[in-house]
Amino acid sequence: MSDTTLKGQCLCGAVTVEIEPAQQVLGACHCAMCRKWTSGPLMAVHTTQPIRAEGPVKTYASSQWAERAFCPECGSSLWYAFTAEGAHKGHCFVSAGLFEGTRDLPLSSEVYIDSKPGGYAFAGDHVRLTEAQMMAAAADGMSMGSTGSEGEQQ
Repeated sequence: MSDTTLKGQCLCGAVTVEIEPAQQVLGACHCAMCRKWTSGPLMAVHTTQPIRAEGPVKTYASSQWAERAFCPECGSSLWYAFTAEGAHKGHCFVSAGLFEGTRDLPLSSEVYIDSKPGGYAFAGDHVRLTEAQMMAAAADGMSMGSTGSEGEQQ
């Protein structure tokens, strides 16, 4: 375990999670599925290392290429993980709200910015990608967030 390890838990404490973040930053996804899953944007920490989780984790295959994990006791969103073979496999986006240590992390990117509701906006100078830009990045093998289009499974 390094000094960058993040340790956290779900709302009820039944699931504990430890990760090694790829960077000490947050990302936000505004796609329709993330908003449906979290009732807002998914605020996440990116990792390419295995997630160490204990407790009753449930996963849902939300597409042919990814799964979403949650606590079956309290319903907390845990992570979005690419599962299909290819450039994205092993990339996970872990819910920032699980960790006390993410409060002061800067927001580095927002994806699916064109799907964001008009009632809120995040301030600051950071990357903002539309759905089309995300799809192009995914085709190029970059991993900046979930992929898929409005209305499709992600």
